[in-house]
Amino acid sequence: MPSIDLNSDVGESFGTWILGDDAAVFQHVSSANVACGFHAGDPSTIARTCRDAVAAGVTIGAHVGYRDLAGFGRRFLDCSATELADDVLYQLGALQALAQAAGAGIRYVKPHGALYNTIVHHEIHAQAVVDAVHAFDPGLPLLLLPEAVARSRAEARGMRALSEAFADRAYNPDGTLVPRQEDGAVLHDSRQIADNMVRLATQGQITARDGSVFDVRADSICVHGDTPGAVAMAGAVRTALEEAGVSVRSFV
Repeated sequence: MPSIDLNSDVGESFGTWILGDDAAVFQHVSSANVACGFHAGDPSTIARTCRDAVAAGVTIGAHVGYRDLAGFGRRFLDCSATELADDVLYQLGALQALAQAAGAGIRYVKPHGALYNTIVHHEIHAQAVVDAVHAFDPGLPLLLLPEAVARSRAEARGMRALSEAFADRAYNPDGTLVPRQEDGAVLHDSRQIADNMVRLATQGQITARDGSVFDVRADSICVHGDTPGAVAMAGAVRTALEEAGVSVRSFV
């Protein structure tokens, strides 16, 4: 039976400000990208998220980002390689402590937002992220876009790099994501999304926003926890995958 991982960005509330319904999302996904406090997430939110993930049998990954609470980690920061590597290590250490207290640990790393997109092409920041993860635990896989520079840098260090596709984001015909600031960048039709992800898992293809189809390889599918209707969307994707004979399970 073919299988694929289904992940979601979670733990992105902060103090009394609540974003998403993580506990409900955990009923549908196999992996959780837990915010580490730099783009979102305070210690108690992170700890609760880890406990809920463990209770649901969901694998915990570190969702590291730029130190940008005000911008939710969606702004590029022109920091040095040393500063960025230190920031990533700091976040990994914080999440690992809280995950261990919940009876688990970090099993993979997925950069967030602007950092995720920047290390597709920014060689210095890509190397800094890879160096930080390697220093923390060289056995941790990195979850990245297929064409990311960070992927080749990780593989050069003997690290595992995995590819990701997005259920709730529109794609251009060349396989790039439609920028969030453009109309239609975020998808909301659960049926359309589910059909597209079944095509991905069974045929290795995604339908772009102009109706064209392109080939893509993905080890995991992401449903953003902060997308409106994320719980229903994740449920629809999982149900459609399983009905198509695709098993949903963590890549680790």
